Amino acid sequence: MEKHIIFASAMIFLLAMAPVYGQYYSETITPPPRQERMTRLHFFLHDILSGQNPSAVMISRPNITGSSISFGSLFAIDDPLTVGPEPTSEIIGNAQGMYVSSSRDPAMFTAVMYADFAFTSGRFNGSSFSLFSRNPSSPPVRELAIVGGRGAFRMASGFAFIRNSFLNLTTGDTIVEFNVTLYHY
Repeated sequence: MEKHIIFASAMIFLLAMAPVYGQYYSETITPPPRQERMTRLHFFLHDILSGQNPSAVMISRPNITGSSISFGSLFAIDDPLTVGPEPTSEIIGNAQGMYVSSSRDPAMFTAVMYADFAFTSGRFNGSSFSLFSRNPSSPPVRELAIVGGRGAFRMASGFAFIRNSFLNLTTGDTIVEFNVTLYHY
């Protein structure tokens, strides 16, 4: 009986302490004004599905008949970013993320893409920006949304105009030219 009284007293004490220590801390500070900067980037992304060392792989596909890249197919990517369109061009970073085929129309491939574009050399080494947007394949030039960044591109927003520099419809291999405008702090 005495053990129950001690236990009950301890529980009441602990429950009474919880509200005191359970409050969060908050302080509002007015930051100094920041100067928004604009950066323009130009590079090429190599999305290679074929060969011994692909940079993009299908990780899921719906169980429906039709083309091999059908509505609902999910791809993981680790695509190199280069200065020029040639596969031997200088690598300046990579885009890691995923895209999903989001069009039910087999004649028009459309993907919703999320990728983090990280730079591993040059002026922006260690910085990246994130893209999350719909990417239809039919217009020759497409506009995609930039939704964030880190390093030199902290709090980035902006857009990327992209166009296919090379496309192999048999293998799915694509080299995409990126012209990116970033607004960041």
